[in-house]
Amino acid sequence: MIRLPWSLGPREMLARWPVDRPLVMLESADRERRWGRWSILAPPEGWFVYDGSSQLLGGGGKMPIGSPTSGSGAVPGGKAESALIDEPWAELETLLASTRDEARRRPGPAPPFLGGWIGCLAYDLGRIIEPTAGEASGGAADDRRWPAIALARCPAALAHDNLAGAWWAVGEPEAAERLADLPRAPDVGEGAMPEVGAFASSLEPDAYLDAVSRTLSYIAAGDIFQANITQRLTATFAGSTRLLARRALRLSAARYGAYLELPDGRCLVSMSPELFLELDGRRREVVTRPIKGTRPRRSPPRELLDSAKDAAELHMIIDLMRNDLGRVCEFGSVRVPAARMIETHRTIHHGVGEVRGRLRDDVGFGDLLRAAFPGGSVTGAPKIRAMQIIDELEPVRRGPYCGSIGYISDCGNACLNIAIRTIALTGGRETGRFDRLHGLLDYGAGGGIVADSQPVAEYRESLDKAEVLRLALGAEALIGALTTAVR
Repeated sequence: MIRLPWSLGPREMLARWPVDRPLVMLESADRERRWGRWSILAPPEGWFVYDGSSQLLGGGGKMPIGSPTSGSGAVPGGKAESALIDEPWAELETLLASTRDEARRRPGPAPPFLGGWIGCLAYDLGRIIEPTAGEASGGAADDRRWPAIALARCPAALAHDNLAGAWWAVGEPEAAERLADLPRAPDVGEGAMPEVGAFASSLEPDAYLDAVSRTLSYIAAGDIFQANITQRLTATFAGSTRLLARRALRLSAARYGAYLELPDGRCLVSMSPELFLELDGRRREVVTRPIKGTRPRRSPPRELLDSAKDAAELHMIIDLMRNDLGRVCEFGSVRVPAARMIETHRTIHHGVGEVRGRLRDDVGFGDLLRAAFPGGSVTGAPKIRAMQIIDELEPVRRGPYCGSIGYISDCGNACLNIAIRTIALTGGRETGRFDRLHGLLDYGAGGGIVADSQPVAEYRESLDKAEVLRLALGAEALIGALTTAVR
């Protein structure tokens, strides 16, 4: 590790990142000792992508790994070759094993990420884990064709300790030294906001209310106890994705924020408050912190605390996550240190629970993912039947929304969010620039439906969750257009 004498914050570094160099960034606005302490910025040196077939790509997404200039079949930044067989779990395990370096583990205050993989697992990866989850009448349209897995190989990274205000260059020594000398251009300033068109919803108000009502019918029939029903808001987009990310991350103060420039003209800006999985590789301890129950920040927290409906919603998911972790954890190690607490974020209050366990010695990170992905808070319970109903009632696939974004470190640590409050951008980039995109902006919002849910109240809750998007866009005219589109 190299200590860097920088006084910039992570978003200031984002503003200075060379526009011709891709970036993946995990940013936390918290300054807590336990949660959200670290932010990470890294230039990808390669990508593993699974979108029905497996690909290993160069950092800019233009040169397949395995071409004559890059070596035959080499894992980007790794120690071994990987034969692609279009079986994503087997290939993911091979990639993680080929780059694992447990000698990098350090006790104490070292950054949890010491080089490794940063990226996104789409919600629809659940269809691969459990194929029956996608068996529904009709089925959601795959109109954006997001990859199920997109992981950037980052042998080194810049890690910012939000508590101490200190920067470190971490990872493979030579790569870390190059990052320590990373040219820092002048701050680009606030600049012009991107141009965003009028929003339309995948489920107009009457259709959303009908989807909630049909979910209640499934609950009454005994099919499920709960299902998470969402809508997708869509508008045209043209401009700086980095400027959008800086504004969104600042306004949301997200604990598990992220900004990813993918290699095919896609981009993600996540403002998630929710932890899906955090793994301590040395102790093999795993924690999940599902969120259920939301109120606008203008409401008193007691209103959420006293809600029996919201409490039941969270307790169901706590039980589901206990079961998921129990499949891969040592017998007797799964526990619930906090069944429910109220946490306040920049725009909303949330009900949060916590489940912990200790992985068995014969279990790898891929096994943990297969046991728990996607997170129960964005599916419902029982999980597979809830996912089938989601596939039936939601007209479009979720893509990265409700999947997970985060890191898998070579030292064995890992941290993934639940990709809620997440902007997904698809389109084309300007030549020679990774920071500007022309295309479509998608944003998902929804909530958990239980037996005593009221369709109109659930619809209003989905709008509360879009509040941070309205703030991030910054223009009253755009806010008015979005409000008109979804009310």
